[in-house]
Formats: sequence, structure tokens, C-alpha cells
Amino acid sequence: MARIGLDPDGSIVNEHCALIYAPRRGRDRFPENCVRLMESEAAARAAADSGAHLYPARVLGPSRSSEGFRLYYLVCWLDAGE
Repeated sequence: MARIGLDPDGSIVNEHCALIYAPRRGRDRFPENCVRLMESEAAARAAADSGAHLYPARVLGPSRSSEGFRLYYLVCWLDAGE
């Protein structure tokens, strides 16, 4: 689950629907280049392609890592591991 909290007064880190490239689904954070933000949960589900390792999810981010990368944290998978 997400390791960072939302700042109710901020607008940088937010929860989003996304499509995540994930060859293994055991991770809980993903670099920006593996995450495509989507307009809605329905759009994320429709674009999913398990054969290409693209899965719909809710993510929190972006957040800067200590190495300077922009990361997104997994809130939940939208397909429940199907």
C-alpha cells in the first residue's frame, strides 16, 4: 500500500487511475515511465492488456525518490489480480 500521505492543502501528490506496466505485480511503487495516468477507472480497465503486462490500478503520486526519480505508489489494483 501507499507509503506517503496526501496533503489536503497541496496539489502535487494526488490519487489517480492509471495503467501500469508491471511484469511482476509484487511491487508497490513504480517509476514514472511505467505509469500512464488515465481519465477514469473505466478507461484504465478498458486499456488493460495482461499479455503486454499492462494493468489498471489506483496510484498515489508523483513523489520524488531520494535518487531524484518520480515515483507512483500503488493504492490498489483495479482488476483484483485477474
